[in-house]
Amino acid sequence: MSGRSVVRKAIRNLCDLMHRADPNAAFSFELWNGDTFNYHERPKVTLRLNTEKSAKDLVSKGFLGFGEAYMAGELEVEGELQELLRLGLAIGFDEQALPFPLKILLWGLSLTAPNTRNQALKNASHHYDRGDDFYSLFLDPTLTYSCAYFKDTGDTLERAQLNKYELIARKLQLRQGETLLDIGCGWGGMLIYAAAKYGVTGFGNTLSRNQCEYAGRKIKELNLQDKIQIIVADYRDLCGTFDKIVSIGMFEHVGRRFIPIFMHKVSTLLKRGGLGLLHTIGKEVDAATDPWIDRYIFPGGYIPNLKEMVEHMAKTDLSVLHVENLRIHYARTVQCWLENFESNAAQVQEMFGEVFVRMWRLYLNASSACFRYGTNRLYQILFSNGLTNDLPMTCENIYR
Repeated sequence: MSGRSVVRKAIRNLCDLMHRADPNAAFSFELWNGDTFNYHERPKVTLRLNTEKSAKDLVSKGFLGFGEAYMAGELEVEGELQELLRLGLAIGFDEQALPFPLKILLWGLSLTAPNTRNQALKNASHHYDRGDDFYSLFLDPTLTYSCAYFKDTGDTLERAQLNKYELIARKLQLRQGETLLDIGCGWGGMLIYAAAKYGVTGFGNTLSRNQCEYAGRKIKELNLQDKIQIIVADYRDLCGTFDKIVSIGMFEHVGRRFIPIFMHKVSTLLKRGGLGLLHTIGKEVDAATDPWIDRYIFPGGYIPNLKEMVEHMAKTDLSVLHVENLRIHYARTVQCWLENFESNAAQVQEMFGEVFVRMWRLYLNASSACFRYGTNRLYQILFSNGLTNDLPMTCENIYR
């Protein structure tokens, strides 16, 4: 059998697997040589493999091959991209496509990828130093780049992000005059909210100079300079003692090797009996880092599973009080970002080019699909430093 025939057979097998996973799915694959595999007369999505190379990459490199071919325009998706991604998740696409030796290699890389101070700085700059003008095209006015909390169906993205800050403030039981550390504070949204509404004194760090400068301007504009300080620093270099600690959307960049170091640092920064909250993407089981995401979107990233987070907390005497999974909220959040991104795609192309637009379009669609249909979760883990017996007996104060 020729190499071309092998590729064709592998693609047909993927199509059959998708059809068996969901017999009602309407999709079509069109190959570079004119062959077409139709699974409904009116497909919701059509994948066009414009070159033989794109077909080979698809079946030999999995989502990495798909993503690179999509960025290069060697394959095209007509219709609902997330429907195609949903079907891929339904059959465990990478498990079907990747040869076993490559799976082992990628798993090993996910365990050993370094996030030393120097490398962490480079990794953060790769993603977060695109400029405020870019992020303002798809984020809400607070420039919050993490999962929102939709209390009502009619909530705007900005309202939902403020809901999230309020939810965290209630879980932490913030009180006027307390000190709050935000590890990986981004553009400062949580600290600004907490200082303005709850009267706390806030301190935050980021590895992005761009974020730090923006936050400084915003804090000055709101006349909160005496309440909030934000610096460019690695979490490992922080010092002091704080009443409350929060970390929102930063823990995904720590890396598996450094989870114990992060937890130990938190235990030294949080006062005894104080409350902390970790807001992070997570999973229920171990899974290797996606190679396309690692190479093009979040170098050095690692999505931890819930078990290892809780175990490492326990080893540093951080006691878990409450765990909430906001998975569906993140799916909706990313969908809002995607809609904003598409509305401004022409501007993004002027700024960074067509390949960048295709890369981010795939990233946002894949993220939404992975929260809606895949293994991604969004955990808020509330904890105390050691045991504390002075907390309310129920969670009514949080949600009332």
